[in-house]
Amino acid sequence: MRLQWNKYAQRLGDKGYRIMESLLLINDPKLEGNAITIELPNEGSKLDFESEINGLLGHLKGHLHNHEITITVIVNESIDLKRSFNDQDRYNRLHDLNPNIALLRTTFGLDLDV
Repeated sequence: MRLQWNKYAQRLGDKGYRIMESLLLINDPKLEGNAITIELPNEGSKLDFESEINGLLGHLKGHLHNHEITITVIVNESIDLKRSFNDQDRYNRLHDLNPNIALLRTTFGLDLDV
């Protein structure tokens, strides 16, 4: 199933449908019986994916010789974005990303005006 999934994604990429290709390859689909489940990062991706789902289903059903296949899309928005509001929040965010920023701050005598 994954081989045919990837072949369909490659075919879309060759035709210039790069967004749909990336949506197909963003996560590995999970197969349980005749049900395929794929996780996408947001509702917009889900809408784009669902607009092309019939072509994918036709390809999979034909190449896998199984007309009972279904595809379910799950939106996984587990990434929690934190907005930085002041200089201290921004510094803390940068420090979380790269702890060496503290060395940079002390080396050059930088201070936060909070």
